[in-house]
Amino acid sequence: MNKIVLSLLLLLAFANSNAQIVKPVKWTSKVEKVSDTEFNLVMQGKIDAEWHLYSQYTPQADLGAALPAEFKFENPKGNYELVGKVKESPYKKQYSEVFEIDEYYFENKVTFTQKVKIINAKLTSIKAKIDYQVCKTTCINDDMKFTFAIPVTENTVDPTTTTATIDTIKTVSVADTTTVKKEETPVTTAAPEKEKDRGLLTIFFLAFLGGFAALLTPCVFPMIPMTVSFFTKQSKNPGQGKRNAILYGISIIAIYVVLGLAITGIFGADALNALSTNPWFNVLFFLLLVVFAVSFLGAFEIMLPNSWANKVDRQADRGGIVGILFMALALAIVSFSCTGPIVGTLLVESASKGGIAPIVGMLGFSTALALPFMLFAMFPSWMHSLPKSGGWLNTVKVSLGFLELALAFKFLSNADLVLQLHLLEREVFLAIWIAIFGAWALYLFGKIMTPHDSPLAYISVGRLSLGLLVLAFTIYMIPGLFGAPLKLISAFPPPQTYSESPTGFFGNTGSPTANHEGLPDGAEVGPHGITVFTDYDKGLAYAKTVNKPVMLDFTGFACVNCRKMENNVWSDEKVLKVLKNDVVLISLYVDDKRELPKSEQTVSKETGNEITTIGDKWTEFIITKYQTNTQPFYVLIDLKEQKLNAPISYTPNIDEYLAWLEGGISKFKK
Repeated sequence: MNKIVLSLLLLLAFANSNAQIVKPVKWTSKVEKVSDTEFNLVMQGKIDAEWHLYSQYTPQADLGAALPAEFKFENPKGNYELVGKVKESPYKKQYSEVFEIDEYYFENKVTFTQKVKIINAKLTSIKAKIDYQVCKTTCINDDMKFTFAIPVTENTVDPTTTTATIDTIKTVSVADTTTVKKEETPVTTAAPEKEKDRGLLTIFFLAFLGGFAALLTPCVFPMIPMTVSFFTKQSKNPGQGKRNAILYGISIIAIYVVLGLAITGIFGADALNALSTNPWFNVLFFLLLVVFAVSFLGAFEIMLPNSWANKVDRQADRGGIVGILFMALALAIVSFSCTGPIVGTLLVESASKGGIAPIVGMLGFSTALALPFMLFAMFPSWMHSLPKSGGWLNTVKVSLGFLELALAFKFLSNADLVLQLHLLEREVFLAIWIAIFGAWALYLFGKIMTPHDSPLAYISVGRLSLGLLVLAFTIYMIPGLFGAPLKLISAFPPPQTYSESPTGFFGNTGSPTANHEGLPDGAEVGPHGITVFTDYDKGLAYAKTVNKPVMLDFTGFACVNCRKMENNVWSDEKVLKVLKNDVVLISLYVDDKRELPKSEQTVSKETGNEITTIGDKWTEFIITKYQTNTQPFYVLIDLKEQKLNAPISYTPNIDEYLAWLEGGISKFKK
């Protein structure tokens, strides 16, 4: 009886351990007949809730972002041709603050379709494979094999449907394998879905602030009392004046929203998004913003032809709804020298988000611009609370010029990153921003004058306060030159790895690829200066020489939460002290695509997986040793390779993570 109970317990334990192997995507496949010689190979995935599978077109994957899906079709030569690229169902887009790029992904379900033309009439099947990454709080690099049964090429034969058998065996690349590469620009993919509501709300809010800034420029602010006075005096009664003012505000909003609609309609939502990742358009955006900035700084004014304003002004005299509409259009034309650069910047920024973002951006901008005209017309007594026009309006305009100039270099940085020119690395970018914001601070303190500035008898409290804020921000950026992370602006400068000194001028930050003298054999400088091994055997051998426990860090170059753990948890003073002094850290990258030496390439006796890359090796290791396939995954082991405590996964709570570390180390010391 005891033996039976023991057997049942062992069986349950085995079942529980294997339950950790996660398969968030369930695949099926089918063949759709197009003609006697052409077929669609359809791969459909059902994605578990809260998981994301990344598109084959996720940009800048070589910079450390999420891994795109990749497709391989075996032995096409002499058998069949691939017609075009793999088509995708609509994907979503979201900005990654960790990798500082947009990422494209699928939720709930995905469909990939590859059209093929049969050359060999005797061909009965086509084998294909997809390599993909799927993430939630952890990430999984997985693959799937499909065998598509090709129907007999006769008109009487109907399309067939097959279900793919779940097969995780990894295959060695063969000479005739055709790969759809991740760098290729999508041609036939469906248009991406609009961003999440919170993303559009952010765009609306920022555009609203832009409209408010435009309101405080010399071209617009003085027109508020003039326009409100016109409506109150020309209307037969106060009620009519208020109605006309409301129509005027709605007309302003309509004009700018139509502009957003035109931009989206002309280029298309997906084309706008594609342009945002194109290096040459990023250079063009850079040049445009520099022109806008120089205009705001007073070098020249960007103006529409005077004839336009005169014609529109004559139409405004017609009165009625049509006249009010032309009055709003006249405002847009006359104030263009101030609003044009802001509108242009907003359109560039919102266009880079794709979807309906330009429309939402123009709605936010025009709402802020129109509201004061409506409100002051409805409540004329408020006019007395408005500050008088003066030199402060030009101060606002020049300040916007400095902001435009700083933003311009973000677009130039995007182009440099994509082309990998290393002309605008992190230190150069930060030096430029420090110079721009430093000059802005000097301007606010009255040490620099622009062409349209009036002599300053004194500095107002508001200007002084803004100057101190800009100066503080300038000083904050200076340590970034020496390796400080600068988390407040992490989305703007290039990442630390894209710099002249990836480990900082004093070697304080570290990167997984940086090597330094004086380190143990096989060790590298890792995040925050931690000594890290990427080879299991060398790390274990070193641990034995220094008599310290080993922390295995199963990670990935494209693992978002791995980076979050390193940036937010490992950086804690107490945790960092433990990782540097009390353990030997071995980081094993499961998505390392470098091939193993031929002598080390093998087939697993336990799982049947073919081990051809370094990532395959560590994937096989985590599955067979710890019965899981997720990252991040942390294991504390002793010198006999036995677990000191239960492994953990993504643990953003610093105290919990530290307690786990100290618990395992204390057991090792016993």
